[in-house]
Amino acid sequence: MGKFQKQHIGADQADRWRSARKRRRRILRPAYLLALIFVPLAVFLSQNPDIIGAAPSLVQIDASPSASLLSTGAGCNIKGNVSIDTGEHIFHVPGQKYYSRTRIRPEFGERWFCSEAEAMAAGWRKAWR
Repeated sequence: MGKFQKQHIGADQADRWRSARKRRRRILRPAYLLALIFVPLAVFLSQNPDIIGAAPSLVQIDASPSASLLSTGAGCNIKGNVSIDTGEHIFHVPGQKYYSRTRIRPEFGERWFCSEAEAMAAGWRKAWR
């Protein structure tokens, strides 16, 4: 009875080794290797189309932010913030709880407003606190 149990345990171990070997082979399948090579290459070439002589992108990106996004004049002290969690557009007025902690980053679509009416007309809502 002891021999039978040892053989059974050995058979289980051999099965585990075979299945582990199959898992390792799955990681190195050609489809995965091609994806590991071609996806970064496609991203790189889409960012630098002039390397392969491709036509430039149809959408032209303006490198300089508009003056309205960066204006922080004396009257423009309302902060337009995009929520990280929900993507909701919220504006904060001076005196609100999180006004001092809110940072404006134009690269994320955040901006300054000169009046609450301007912010609401642009589709932003007032912060609750």
